[in-house]
Amino acid sequence: MGRQLVTKIRERIPDAEVIAVGSNSMATGAMIKAGASRAATGENAVKVCAEMADIITGPIGILVANAMLGEITPSMAEAVGKSKAQRVLVPVANCSTSIAGVKSQNVGQMIDDAVTIIEKYANLI
Repeated sequence: MGRQLVTKIRERIPDAEVIAVGSNSMATGAMIKAGASRAATGENAVKVCAEMADIITGPIGILVANAMLGEITPSMAEAVGKSKAQRVLVPVANCSTSIAGVKSQNVGQMIDDAVTIIEKYANLI
């Protein structure tokens, strides 16, 4: 999902500074290949980057301790939750979290919606 988000952000907001933070090195590598400006991996990177971010995007599981098969540590979820950044989260079923009232869309449609919201926030920041 991170790769898809970075790709779509690059297409629609080419001048954005996209700092990719992956929970694992494969995710980070995919976001670098998609065009991230800078990248880091792991719990401490999430903590540091969440403090300085204007907008945080990713699957909704980044707010849930132990989500994504345990990749999201409690400290990571707390850092994202405490951040002053605007959060644009994509509701996906594999994060073990369901959101009532969210219409069923494929991942591509949800990412398009997320980037539209990011575009709106980016113009305000």
